[in-house]
Amino acid sequence: MAIGGNLSWPNAWNWTRPTDEQPFPHSHGARHMIINLAFDVFAAILLLSAGMVVSSRNPVHSVLFLILAFINAAILFLIAGAEFLAMVLVIVYVGAVAVLFLFVVMMLDVDFAALAEGVQRYAPIGALVGLVLLIELGMVAVGWTIAPGAAAARLAPMAGGLTDTQALGALIYTRYLVLFQLSGVVLLVAMIGAILLTHRERKRAKTQNLDAQHRRMPADTLRLVTAELGQGVSLPSPAPTPAKEEV
Repeated sequence: MAIGGNLSWPNAWNWTRPTDEQPFPHSHGARHMIINLAFDVFAAILLLSAGMVVSSRNPVHSVLFLILAFINAAILFLIAGAEFLAMVLVIVYVGAVAVLFLFVVMMLDVDFAALAEGVQRYAPIGALVGLVLLIELGMVAVGWTIAPGAAAARLAPMAGGLTDTQALGALIYTRYLVLFQLSGVVLLVAMIGAILLTHRERKRAKTQNLDAQHRRMPADTLRLVTAELGQGVSLPSPAPTPAKEEV
């Protein structure tokens, strides 16, 4: 499925299939330059904010930079014509996941000084992992080749005049329905496992004994007295508890 097509917003970005005589029919001059410039600007902000996520010392600042990265990625999806992915990124990740991270970081009393003490100890391992990832990215970049018809497919309209959201929904719930349901089951199992792993019984917590409350009679807990004016009420002293015999 090609990204692009008949966008509902903005209408000025409706693309048609390019031809050899006219590679980009609706992107002449200033419009094509503005779109490329916008893509470069938001992509640069995305890379900068992603770098600040991992380099910021304050976790709250890292989460805020993560939200900024998500928003810029959503704008890039809009420029590419995938408005559904853009809205999902804003609603799910920015509106739920990133805000959850922010609240968890702000609510937990994390000792950042203790966390910083182990950085130097694990710095060689982290550098080794980073070097391996850098080598892998370099191998992918060197061996990357662009398909001959990639540019035409990227700007091709949707079949039947469908929008990106309609085409994606039709594809998920027809061809990939089983895989989509299985991914939901995997997420459900992960959620149940996280609850079971973090659930702890607190012995000091006060709980209700419903059976004892139901068996309780009013005469055991309620006593009616007549209090004279200015005399108050004298309550009997509680019975002493028997001492435990030492073994």
